[in-house]
Amino acid sequence: MKKHNIVIAAVSALLMATGAQAADKSPWKSTVEFGFIRTTGNTETQTAAVKADATYEVDKWRHQGHAEAYGQQGNNSAGQSVVSAERYEASAKSDYKFSDRDYIYGLVKLQKDRFSGFEYEHNVNIGYGHKAIKRADMELDLELAPGVRFFKPDNQSGDNEALLSLAGKYWWQISDHSKFTQDLFVDIGESFTTTKSVTGIQANISSALAMKISYTIRNKSKVPAGVERTDTELGATLVYAF
Repeated sequence: MKKHNIVIAAVSALLMATGAQAADKSPWKSTVEFGFIRTTGNTETQTAAVKADATYEVDKWRHQGHAEAYGQQGNNSAGQSVVSAERYEASAKSDYKFSDRDYIYGLVKLQKDRFSGFEYEHNVNIGYGHKAIKRADMELDLELAPGVRFFKPDNQSGDNEALLSLAGKYWWQISDHSKFTQDLFVDIGESFTTTKSVTGIQANISSALAMKISYTIRNKSKVPAGVERTDTELGATLVYAF
């Protein structure tokens, strides 16, 4: 969990710096999510998750940065401390809008999941996006992007392959104080297909603070022996916007 704590500190420092700039530059929008659960008694575990997003939008350009880290640590039957989950992800994306609903974009995404059967999985894409729904209380973005995937299964050499990425990003402002989100990502390669679905409901506590409940499903069509193809995660986090 030491690496996890370092990532949390680094992301927090980055977002604090971004927040300082945001005071003078209205195009900046940033959010940070943090959740922590500790159980004691018959089972002793610690689970921590942190996510940070920063967006800079001006004229026809929009630049987005994302970072997240997740870790779980507990004691085994012998009372020894064991890490059972450890995942990191970072991405950078730039969009250029050539109409009110259409845009092209470039995306770099770096992923490392210690228990996925892969040492790393990185994507580079250039694609097209279309805003299929654009309303004051609801939006839906659909994206299609060819690219390249760089990956390394555990105990094997690294490899790369052509990739086709699909994405759907939906949000609905249910009321002044609640919001529903649904994101779906599919990365199709010759070796395997990766799918990620994130469903969330957010309730505002104040103008800057909200509680968020999310359910995430991650699936790989092909994994090394001894590794499950599907992981699920139910999370509760506090979201701070600035």
